[in-house]
Amino acid sequence: MIRSLLVANRGEIAVRVMRSARALGIRTIAVYSDADRDALHVEIADEAVHIGASPARESYLNIEKVIAAAREHGADAIHPGYGFLSENPRFSEAVQLAGLIFVGPPASAMRKLGDKISSRELATATNVPITPGALLPNPTPEATLEAAKKIGFPLLIKAAAGGGGKGMRVVREAAEIPDSLAAAQREAQYAFGDDSVYLEKYIDNPRHIEFQIFCDAHGHAVHLGERECSIQRRHQKIVEEAPSVALAPDLRRRMGEAALTIVRAAGYCNAGTVEFLLGGENFYFLEVNARLQVEHPVTEMITGEDLVAWQLLIAAGEKLPKRQEEIQFRGHAIECRVYAEDPANGFLPSTGTILKLEEPHAPGVRVDSGIREGFEVPIYYDPILSKVICWSDNREHAIYRMRDALKHYVLLGVRTPLGYLQDVMAHPEYCAGRISTHFLGTHFVEWRENAPTCEALAALLAAANEASRKTVTTQGSGTAKRPSPWETLGDWRIAGAGT
Repeated sequence: MIRSLLVANRGEIAVRVMRSARALGIRTIAVYSDADRDALHVEIADEAVHIGASPARESYLNIEKVIAAAREHGADAIHPGYGFLSENPRFSEAVQLAGLIFVGPPASAMRKLGDKISSRELATATNVPITPGALLPNPTPEATLEAAKKIGFPLLIKAAAGGGGKGMRVVREAAEIPDSLAAAQREAQYAFGDDSVYLEKYIDNPRHIEFQIFCDAHGHAVHLGERECSIQRRHQKIVEEAPSVALAPDLRRRMGEAALTIVRAAGYCNAGTVEFLLGGENFYFLEVNARLQVEHPVTEMITGEDLVAWQLLIAAGEKLPKRQEEIQFRGHAIECRVYAEDPANGFLPSTGTILKLEEPHAPGVRVDSGIREGFEVPIYYDPILSKVICWSDNREHAIYRMRDALKHYVLLGVRTPLGYLQDVMAHPEYCAGRISTHFLGTHFVEWRENAPTCEALAALLAAANEASRKTVTTQGSGTAKRPSPWETLGDWRIAGAGT
Protein backbone atom coordinates (compact mmCIF):
# COMPACT_ATOMS: atom_id res chain seq x y z
CA MET A 1 0.00 0.00 0.00
CA ILE A 2 1.39 3.41 -0.98
CA ARG A 3 0.41 6.10 1.50
CA SER A 4 2.92 8.81 0.59
CA LEU A 5 4.46 9.48 -2.83
CA LEU A 6 7.42 11.67 -3.78
CA VAL A 7 7.31 12.84 -7.41
CA ALA A 8 10.89 13.19 -8.65
CA ASN A 9 10.06 15.61 -11.43
CA ARG A 10 8.64 19.04 -12.20
CA GLY A 11 6.19 20.88 -14.44
CA GLU A 12 3.09 19.39 -15.99
CA ILE A 13 3.99 15.73 -15.37
CA ALA A 14 4.56 16.34 -11.66
CA VAL A 15 1.16 18.04 -11.45
CA ARG A 16 -0.44 15.22 -13.45
CA VAL A 17 0.97 12.46 -11.22
CA MET A 18 0.00 14.28 -8.04
CA ARG A 19 -3.61 14.65 -9.13
CA SER A 20 -4.03 10.91 -9.68
CA ALA A 21 -2.20 10.11 -6.44
CA ARG A 22 -4.43 12.41 -4.42
CA ALA A 23 -7.54 10.88 -6.01
CA LEU A 24 -6.33 7.57 -4.55
CA GLY A 25 -5.87 9.13 -1.12
CA ILE A 26 -2.08 9.22 -1.40
CA ARG A 27 -0.13 12.08 0.20
CA THR A 28 2.14 13.86 -2.30
CA ILE A 29 5.63 15.29 -1.88
CA ALA A 30 7.21 17.62 -4.45
CA VAL A 31 10.89 18.34 -4.96
CA TYR A 32 12.10 21.59 -6.46
CA SER A 33 15.20 23.49 -7.48
CA ASP A 34 16.01 27.16 -7.03
CA ALA A 35 14.38 27.94 -10.38
CA ASP A 36 11.13 26.24 -9.37
CA ARG A 37 10.50 27.78 -5.96
CA ASP A 38 7.23 29.30 -7.22
CA ALA A 39 6.25 26.47 -9.59
CA LEU A 40 2.74 25.04 -9.74
CA HIS A 41 3.80 21.52 -8.74
CA VAL A 42 5.31 22.96 -5.55
CA GLU A 43 2.05 24.70 -4.69
CA ILE A 44 -0.31 21.77 -5.18
CA ALA A 45 1.78 19.14 -3.36
CA ASP A 46 0.97 18.33 0.25
CA GLU A 47 4.63 18.97 1.03
CA ALA A 48 7.56 20.39 -0.97
CA VAL A 49 11.30 19.86 -0.49
CA HIS A 50 14.09 22.02 -1.88
CA ILE A 51 16.83 19.78 -3.31
CA GLY A 52 19.37 22.08 -4.92
CA ALA A 53 20.44 24.67 -7.41
CA SER A 54 18.74 25.29 -10.76
CA PRO A 55 20.92 23.12 -13.06
CA ALA A 56 19.32 19.67 -13.27
CA ARG A 57 22.53 17.85 -12.35
CA GLU A 58 22.47 19.65 -9.00
CA SER A 59 18.81 18.93 -8.28
CA TYR A 60 16.49 16.75 -10.38
CA LEU A 61 19.32 14.51 -11.64
CA ASN A 62 20.95 14.10 -8.23
CA ILE A 63 19.97 10.61 -7.08
CA GLU A 64 21.27 11.01 -3.53
CA LYS A 65 19.36 14.25 -2.92
CA VAL A 66 16.09 12.87 -4.29
CA ILE A 67 16.24 9.70 -2.18
CA ALA A 68 17.29 11.65 0.92
CA ALA A 69 14.25 13.90 0.48
CA ALA A 70 11.98 10.86 0.16
CA ARG A 71 13.33 9.16 3.28
CA GLU A 72 13.41 12.30 5.42
CA HIS A 73 9.84 13.23 4.56
CA GLY A 74 8.22 9.84 4.96
CA ALA A 75 7.61 8.75 1.35
CA ASP A 76 6.72 5.12 0.68
CA ALA A 77 7.34 5.39 -3.06
CA ILE A 78 8.94 7.56 -5.75
CA HIS A 79 7.39 8.30 -9.14
CA PRO A 80 10.03 9.52 -11.65
CA GLY A 81 7.67 11.08 -14.23
CA TYR A 82 9.47 11.22 -17.58
CA GLY A 83 12.84 12.63 -18.51
CA PHE A 84 15.45 13.25 -15.80
CA LEU A 85 15.99 9.97 -13.88
CA SER A 86 12.95 8.09 -15.21
CA GLU A 87 14.93 5.62 -17.35
CA ASN A 88 18.03 5.40 -15.19
CA PRO A 89 18.47 1.85 -13.81
CA ARG A 90 20.84 3.13 -11.12
CA PHE A 91 18.03 5.29 -9.79
CA SER A 92 15.56 2.38 -9.79
CA GLU A 93 18.07 0.27 -7.86
CA ALA A 94 18.91 3.06 -5.42
CA VAL A 95 15.22 3.63 -4.65
CA GLN A 96 14.70 -0.05 -3.87
CA LEU A 97 17.91 -0.27 -1.81
CA ALA A 98 16.58 2.63 0.26
CA GLY A 99 13.53 0.51 1.11
CA LEU A 100 11.19 2.50 -1.12
CA ILE A 101 8.90 1.54 -4.00
CA PHE A 102 9.96 2.65 -7.48
CA VAL A 103 6.88 3.42 -9.61
CA GLY A 104 8.29 2.01 -12.81
CA PRO A 105 10.06 -1.05 -14.19
CA PRO A 106 12.81 -2.89 -12.31
CA ALA A 107 16.42 -2.02 -13.11
CA SER A 108 16.93 -5.35 -14.89
CA ALA A 109 14.14 -4.61 -17.38
CA MET A 110 15.39 -1.04 -17.81
CA ARG A 111 18.83 -2.32 -18.76
CA LYS A 112 17.34 -4.68 -21.32
CA LEU A 113 14.83 -2.25 -22.80
CA GLY A 114 15.53 1.30 -21.69
CA ASP A 115 18.94 1.10 -23.31
CA LYS A 116 18.52 1.26 -27.08
CA ILE A 117 21.39 -1.09 -27.80
CA SER A 118 20.33 -3.98 -25.59
CA SER A 119 16.67 -3.55 -26.62
CA ARG A 120 17.62 -4.08 -30.26
CA GLU A 121 19.49 -7.24 -29.27
CA LEU A 122 16.40 -8.50 -27.43
CA ALA A 123 14.16 -7.67 -30.40
CA THR A 124 16.42 -9.73 -32.66
CA ALA A 125 16.33 -12.64 -30.21
CA THR A 126 12.51 -12.59 -30.09
CA ASN A 127 12.03 -12.18 -33.88
CA VAL A 128 10.60 -8.68 -33.62
CA PRO A 129 11.61 -6.88 -36.87
CA ILE A 130 14.21 -4.11 -36.51
CA THR A 131 15.85 -1.60 -38.83
CA PRO A 132 19.48 -2.29 -39.84
CA GLY A 133 21.87 -0.79 -37.31
CA ALA A 134 25.15 -1.10 -35.48
CA LEU A 135 26.24 -1.02 -31.87
CA LEU A 136 29.12 1.31 -31.05
CA PRO A 137 31.03 0.08 -28.00
CA ASN A 138 33.86 2.44 -28.96
CA PRO A 139 32.19 5.34 -30.79
CA THR A 140 35.19 7.07 -32.29
CA PRO A 141 34.69 8.88 -35.62
CA GLU A 142 36.72 6.16 -37.34
CA ALA A 143 34.72 3.28 -35.85
CA THR A 144 31.47 5.11 -36.58
CA LEU A 145 32.46 5.66 -40.22
CA GLU A 146 33.35 1.99 -40.63
CA ALA A 147 29.96 0.89 -39.28
CA ALA A 148 28.15 3.54 -41.34
CA LYS A 149 29.62 2.19 -44.57
CA LYS A 150 28.06 -1.21 -43.85
CA ILE A 151 24.63 0.22 -43.04
CA GLY A 152 24.57 2.83 -45.78
CA PHE A 153 23.51 6.48 -45.75
CA PRO A 154 21.36 8.19 -44.60
CA LEU A 155 21.52 6.98 -41.01
CA LEU A 156 20.84 8.11 -37.47
CA ILE A 157 23.23 8.50 -34.57
CA LYS A 158 21.08 7.94 -31.47
CA ALA A 159 21.55 8.19 -27.72
CA ALA A 160 21.40 4.74 -26.15
CA ALA A 161 20.19 5.85 -22.72
CA GLY A 162 17.18 8.06 -23.44
CA GLY A 163 14.63 9.36 -25.91
CA GLY A 164 12.62 12.44 -26.72
CA GLY A 165 14.78 13.30 -29.74
CA LYS A 166 17.74 14.24 -27.54
CA GLY A 167 21.13 12.93 -28.58
CA MET A 168 19.95 12.19 -32.12
CA ARG A 169 21.48 13.32 -35.40
CA VAL A 170 20.69 12.50 -39.05
CA VAL A 171 23.85 11.81 -41.06
CA ARG A 172 23.59 11.87 -44.85
CA GLU A 173 27.25 11.59 -45.82
CA ALA A 174 30.57 10.50 -44.31
CA ALA A 175 31.90 14.04 -43.84
CA GLU A 176 29.11 14.78 -41.33
CA ILE A 177 30.06 11.98 -38.94
CA PRO A 178 32.68 13.67 -36.67
CA ASP A 179 30.57 16.73 -35.86
CA SER A 180 27.29 14.79 -35.63
CA LEU A 181 28.81 12.13 -33.37
CA ALA A 182 30.30 14.74 -31.03
CA ALA A 183 27.02 16.68 -30.90
CA ALA A 184 24.92 13.56 -30.23
CA GLN A 185 27.24 12.39 -27.45
CA ARG A 186 27.40 15.83 -25.87
CA GLU A 187 23.61 16.18 -25.87
CA ALA A 188 23.12 12.61 -24.57
CA GLN A 189 25.55 13.21 -21.71
CA TYR A 190 23.81 16.44 -20.73
CA ALA A 191 20.28 15.01 -20.91
CA PHE A 192 20.82 11.48 -19.56
CA GLY A 193 24.25 11.44 -17.92
CA ASP A 194 25.39 8.82 -20.46
CA ASP A 195 27.03 9.51 -23.83
CA SER A 196 26.56 6.01 -25.29
CA VAL A 197 25.23 6.02 -28.87
CA TYR A 198 24.43 3.61 -31.68
CA LEU A 199 23.72 3.75 -35.42
CA GLU A 200 20.44 2.99 -37.14
CA LYS A 201 19.36 3.04 -40.78
CA TYR A 202 17.32 6.15 -41.53
CA ILE A 203 14.00 5.16 -43.14
CA ASP A 204 12.62 7.82 -45.47
CA ASN A 205 9.05 9.02 -44.96
CA PRO A 206 7.91 6.60 -42.24
CA ARG A 207 5.16 6.88 -39.68
CA HIS A 208 6.02 6.74 -35.99
CA ILE A 209 3.62 4.38 -34.19
CA GLU A 210 3.87 3.39 -30.53
CA PHE A 211 1.96 0.96 -28.32
CA GLN A 212 1.14 1.62 -24.68
CA ILE A 213 1.85 -1.50 -22.63
CA PHE A 214 1.40 -2.48 -18.99
CA CYS A 215 2.77 -5.49 -17.14
CA ASP A 216 2.28 -6.52 -13.52
CA ALA A 217 4.39 -8.63 -11.17
CA HIS A 218 2.01 -11.58 -11.57
CA GLY A 219 2.91 -12.42 -15.17
CA HIS A 220 0.11 -10.48 -16.90
CA ALA A 221 0.65 -8.05 -19.80
CA VAL A 222 -1.71 -5.95 -21.90
CA HIS A 223 -1.53 -3.17 -24.44
CA LEU A 224 -3.90 -0.20 -24.56
CA GLY A 225 -3.70 0.40 -28.29
CA GLU A 226 -1.48 2.56 -30.41
CA ARG A 227 -0.66 6.23 -30.75
CA GLU A 228 0.33 8.00 -33.97
CA CYS A 229 3.32 10.24 -33.22
CA SER A 230 4.50 11.23 -36.70
CA ILE A 231 4.18 15.02 -36.37
CA GLN A 232 7.67 15.85 -35.10
CA ARG A 233 10.19 18.66 -35.12
CA ARG A 234 13.87 17.90 -34.51
CA HIS A 235 12.83 14.24 -34.01
CA GLN A 236 10.66 15.27 -31.07
CA LYS A 237 6.89 14.81 -31.12
CA ILE A 238 4.57 17.81 -30.92
CA VAL A 239 1.24 16.23 -32.01
CA GLU A 240 0.01 12.75 -31.11
CA GLU A 241 -3.27 10.97 -31.70
CA ALA A 242 -5.05 7.70 -31.11
CA PRO A 243 -5.92 5.56 -32.89
CA SER A 244 -3.76 5.77 -36.03
CA VAL A 245 -5.60 6.00 -39.33
CA ALA A 246 -2.82 3.92 -40.92
CA LEU A 247 -3.50 0.69 -39.03
CA ALA A 248 -5.94 -1.88 -40.34
CA PRO A 249 -7.15 -4.40 -37.73
CA ASP A 250 -4.68 -7.14 -38.74
CA LEU A 251 -1.68 -4.80 -38.71
CA ARG A 252 -2.77 -3.43 -35.33
CA ARG A 253 -3.00 -6.97 -33.97
CA ARG A 254 0.47 -7.93 -35.27
CA MET A 255 2.10 -4.79 -33.88
CA GLY A 256 0.38 -5.20 -30.52
CA GLU A 257 1.58 -8.81 -30.30
CA ALA A 258 5.15 -7.74 -31.16
CA ALA A 259 5.06 -5.08 -28.46
CA LEU A 260 3.95 -7.57 -25.81
CA THR A 261 6.45 -10.19 -26.99
CA ILE A 262 9.46 -7.99 -26.34
CA VAL A 263 8.36 -6.66 -22.94
CA ARG A 264 7.46 -10.14 -21.71
CA ALA A 265 10.91 -11.36 -22.73
CA ALA A 266 12.48 -8.57 -20.68
CA GLY A 267 10.58 -9.40 -17.49
CA TYR A 268 8.95 -5.98 -17.63
CA CYS A 269 6.67 -4.52 -14.96
CA ASN A 270 4.60 -1.31 -14.85
CA ALA A 271 4.00 1.15 -17.74
CA GLY A 272 6.07 1.34 -20.91
CA THR A 273 5.83 2.25 -24.57
CA VAL A 274 7.04 0.15 -27.49
CA GLU A 275 7.82 2.31 -30.50
CA PHE A 276 7.85 1.30 -34.15
CA LEU A 277 8.56 2.84 -37.53
CA LEU A 278 5.89 1.99 -40.09
CA GLY A 279 6.49 1.96 -43.83
CA GLY A 280 3.44 0.72 -45.71
CA GLU A 281 2.58 -2.66 -44.19
CA ASN A 282 6.10 -3.20 -42.80
CA PHE A 283 6.93 -2.19 -39.26
CA TYR A 284 10.28 -2.06 -37.48
CA PHE A 285 11.00 -2.02 -33.77
CA LEU A 286 12.48 1.31 -32.78
CA GLU A 287 12.85 1.39 -29.00
CA VAL A 288 11.12 0.93 -25.66
CA ASN A 289 10.55 3.91 -23.42
CA ALA A 290 10.68 2.36 -19.96
CA ARG A 291 8.40 4.95 -18.39
CA LEU A 292 5.17 6.86 -18.85
CA GLN A 293 5.06 8.95 -22.02
CA VAL A 294 4.27 12.64 -22.50
CA GLU A 295 1.43 11.64 -24.80
CA HIS A 296 -0.25 9.13 -22.47
CA PRO A 297 -3.42 11.32 -22.15
CA VAL A 298 -4.64 10.41 -25.64
CA THR A 299 -4.72 6.76 -24.58
CA GLU A 300 -6.57 7.75 -21.41
CA MET A 301 -9.14 9.65 -23.46
CA ILE A 302 -10.00 6.74 -25.78
CA THR A 303 -9.94 4.03 -23.08
CA GLY A 304 -11.34 5.94 -20.10
CA GLU A 305 -8.49 4.59 -17.95
CA ASP A 306 -6.19 6.53 -15.58
CA LEU A 307 -2.72 5.30 -16.52
CA VAL A 308 -1.01 6.94 -13.55
CA ALA A 309 -3.45 5.18 -11.22
CA TRP A 310 -2.60 1.91 -12.99
CA GLN A 311 1.09 2.61 -12.37
CA LEU A 312 0.57 3.22 -8.67
CA LEU A 313 -1.61 0.13 -8.19
CA ILE A 314 0.86 -2.13 -10.00
CA ALA A 315 3.81 -0.65 -8.08
CA ALA A 316 1.94 -1.50 -4.87
CA GLY A 317 1.86 -5.15 -5.96
CA GLU A 318 -1.65 -5.40 -7.34
CA LYS A 319 -2.67 -7.17 -10.54
CA LEU A 320 -3.51 -5.35 -13.77
CA PRO A 321 -6.92 -3.70 -13.43
CA LYS A 322 -8.16 -5.27 -16.67
CA ARG A 323 -7.50 -8.16 -19.03
CA GLN A 324 -6.79 -7.49 -22.69
CA GLU A 325 -10.33 -8.36 -23.81
CA GLU A 326 -11.80 -6.01 -21.21
CA ILE A 327 -10.04 -2.91 -22.53
CA GLN A 328 -12.46 -0.87 -24.64
CA PHE A 329 -11.61 1.79 -27.22
CA ARG A 330 -13.94 4.64 -28.10
CA GLY A 331 -13.63 7.67 -30.34
CA HIS A 332 -10.54 9.60 -31.33
CA ALA A 333 -8.15 11.79 -29.31
CA ILE A 334 -5.46 14.29 -30.30
CA GLU A 335 -2.77 15.94 -28.17
CA CYS A 336 -0.84 19.11 -28.98
CA ARG A 337 2.20 19.98 -26.90
CA VAL A 338 2.66 23.61 -25.90
CA TYR A 339 6.32 24.53 -25.51
CA ALA A 340 8.04 27.79 -24.59
CA GLU A 341 9.73 28.08 -27.96
CA ASP A 342 9.58 30.01 -31.21
CA PRO A 343 8.46 27.94 -34.21
CA ALA A 344 9.27 30.81 -36.59
CA ASN A 345 12.87 30.79 -35.38
CA GLY A 346 13.90 27.17 -35.53
CA PHE A 347 11.93 26.27 -32.38
CA LEU A 348 14.50 28.01 -30.21
CA PRO A 349 13.55 28.02 -26.51
CA SER A 350 11.83 31.12 -25.18
CA THR A 351 12.09 32.29 -21.58
CA GLY A 352 10.32 35.00 -19.61
CA THR A 353 7.40 35.57 -17.28
CA ILE A 354 3.93 34.28 -18.08
CA LEU A 355 1.95 37.51 -18.03
CA LYS A 356 -1.45 36.20 -19.06
CA LEU A 357 -2.85 32.67 -19.04
CA GLU A 358 -6.33 31.52 -20.05
CA GLU A 359 -6.63 27.81 -20.77
CA PRO A 360 -9.46 26.52 -22.98
CA HIS A 361 -12.43 24.80 -21.35
CA ALA A 362 -15.06 22.98 -23.41
CA PRO A 363 -16.63 19.52 -23.71
CA GLY A 364 -14.04 16.97 -24.80
CA VAL A 365 -11.12 19.31 -24.03
CA ARG A 366 -8.46 18.59 -21.39
CA VAL A 367 -5.39 20.67 -20.51
CA ASP A 368 -2.49 19.15 -18.57
CA SER A 369 -0.55 22.17 -17.39
CA GLY A 370 2.40 22.93 -15.14
CA ILE A 371 2.23 26.73 -15.24
CA ARG A 372 0.30 29.72 -13.94
CA GLU A 373 0.33 33.48 -14.38
CA GLY A 374 3.46 35.11 -12.99
CA PHE A 375 5.60 31.97 -13.36
CA GLU A 376 9.10 32.62 -14.66
CA VAL A 377 9.90 30.02 -17.35
CA PRO A 378 13.45 28.83 -16.55
CA ILE A 379 16.25 28.18 -19.03
CA TYR A 380 17.45 24.97 -17.40
CA TYR A 381 14.86 22.35 -18.39
CA ASP A 382 12.79 20.98 -21.24
CA PRO A 383 10.56 23.87 -22.40
CA ILE A 384 7.24 22.00 -22.31
CA LEU A 385 4.57 24.08 -20.55
CA SER A 386 1.36 22.16 -21.07
CA LYS A 387 -0.59 19.81 -23.32
CA VAL A 388 -4.00 20.25 -24.92
CA ILE A 389 -5.94 17.02 -25.45
CA CYS A 390 -9.21 16.84 -27.38
CA TRP A 391 -11.55 13.88 -27.76
CA SER A 392 -14.57 13.23 -29.93
CA ASP A 393 -16.47 10.37 -31.52
CA ASN A 394 -14.45 10.70 -34.73
CA ARG A 395 -11.17 12.19 -35.94
CA GLU A 396 -12.73 14.99 -37.97
CA HIS A 397 -14.62 16.38 -35.00
CA ALA A 398 -11.60 15.91 -32.71
CA ILE A 399 -9.60 18.11 -35.11
CA TYR A 400 -12.33 20.78 -35.03
CA ARG A 401 -12.30 20.73 -31.24
CA MET A 402 -8.53 21.06 -31.15
CA ARG A 403 -8.52 23.99 -33.56
CA ASP A 404 -11.10 25.77 -31.41
CA ALA A 405 -9.24 24.97 -28.17
CA LEU A 406 -5.94 26.30 -29.54
CA LYS A 407 -7.68 29.43 -30.82
CA HIS A 408 -8.98 30.16 -27.32
CA TYR A 409 -5.75 29.35 -25.50
CA VAL A 410 -4.21 32.62 -24.27
CA LEU A 411 -0.58 32.42 -23.13
CA LEU A 412 1.40 35.67 -23.19
CA GLY A 413 4.91 36.49 -22.03
CA VAL A 414 6.85 33.76 -23.87
CA ARG A 415 6.78 32.51 -27.43
CA THR A 416 4.71 29.37 -27.99
CA PRO A 417 3.64 27.27 -31.01
CA LEU A 418 -0.09 27.87 -30.49
CA GLY A 419 -0.49 29.57 -33.88
CA TYR A 420 1.75 27.00 -35.52
CA LEU A 421 -0.31 24.13 -34.12
CA GLN A 422 -3.53 25.75 -35.35
CA ASP A 423 -2.09 25.77 -38.85
CA VAL A 424 -1.03 22.12 -38.54
CA MET A 425 -4.57 21.18 -37.52
CA ALA A 426 -5.97 23.09 -40.52
CA HIS A 427 -3.58 21.65 -43.12
CA PRO A 428 -5.41 19.54 -45.75
CA GLU A 429 -2.80 16.75 -45.65
CA TYR A 430 -3.05 16.44 -41.88
CA CYS A 431 -6.84 16.46 -42.00
CA ALA A 432 -6.71 13.69 -44.61
CA GLY A 433 -4.36 11.63 -42.40
CA ARG A 434 -1.57 11.71 -44.98
CA ILE A 435 1.30 12.27 -42.57
CA SER A 436 4.80 11.01 -41.84
CA THR A 437 7.75 12.02 -39.68
CA HIS A 438 8.71 14.45 -42.47
CA PHE A 439 5.36 16.25 -42.49
CA LEU A 440 6.59 19.46 -40.85
CA GLY A 441 9.81 19.49 -42.86
CA THR A 442 7.77 19.22 -46.05
CA HIS A 443 4.90 21.61 -45.36
CA PHE A 444 6.04 24.06 -42.67
CA VAL A 445 9.59 25.10 -43.49
CA GLU A 446 8.61 28.66 -44.39
CA TRP A 447 5.95 29.05 -41.69
CA ARG A 448 5.43 32.51 -40.20
CA GLU A 449 2.96 33.78 -37.60
CA ASN A 450 0.01 35.65 -39.16
CA ALA A 451 -1.58 36.87 -35.93
CA PRO A 452 -0.15 39.74 -33.84
CA THR A 453 3.10 38.56 -32.30
CA CYS A 454 3.24 37.29 -28.77
CA GLU A 455 5.96 39.87 -28.03
CA ALA A 456 3.72 42.76 -29.09
CA LEU A 457 0.76 41.54 -27.06
CA ALA A 458 2.98 40.79 -24.08
CA ALA A 459 4.52 44.26 -24.24
CA LEU A 460 1.07 45.85 -24.22
CA LEU A 461 -0.03 43.67 -21.33
CA ALA A 462 3.12 44.42 -19.35
CA ALA A 463 2.61 48.15 -19.89
CA ALA A 464 -1.02 47.89 -18.78
CA ASN A 465 -0.04 45.93 -15.69
CA GLU A 466 2.62 48.49 -14.82
CA ALA A 467 0.16 51.36 -15.24
CA SER A 468 -2.39 49.67 -12.99
CA ARG A 469 0.21 49.23 -10.27
CA LYS A 470 1.20 52.90 -10.17
CA THR A 471 -0.19 54.90 -7.31
CA VAL A 472 -1.87 58.28 -7.64
CA THR A 473 -0.79 61.21 -5.41
CA THR A 474 -3.66 63.17 -3.85
CA GLN A 475 -3.29 66.85 -4.76
CA GLY A 476 -1.81 68.90 -1.91
CA SER A 477 -1.77 66.04 0.59
CA GLY A 478 1.58 64.49 -0.36
CA THR A 479 0.16 61.02 0.38
CA ALA A 480 -0.28 58.18 -2.08
CA LYS A 481 -3.41 56.18 -2.64
CA ARG A 482 -4.38 53.25 -4.89
CA PRO A 483 -6.02 54.21 -8.19
CA SER A 484 -9.82 54.29 -8.25
CA PRO A 485 -11.80 51.56 -10.04
CA TRP A 486 -12.62 54.06 -12.81
CA GLU A 487 -8.90 54.27 -13.58
CA THR A 488 -8.22 50.54 -13.63
CA LEU A 489 -11.29 48.63 -14.82
CA GLY A 490 -10.50 49.17 -18.50
CA ASP A 491 -13.03 47.42 -20.75
CA TRP A 492 -15.36 46.40 -17.87
CA ARG A 493 -19.11 46.71 -18.48
CA ILE A 494 -22.12 46.11 -16.25
CA ALA A 495 -23.24 43.29 -18.54
CA GLY A 496 -19.80 41.62 -18.54
CA ALA A 497 -16.34 42.01 -19.96
CA GLY A 498 -15.92 44.34 -22.92
CA THR A 499 -13.85 43.59 -25.97
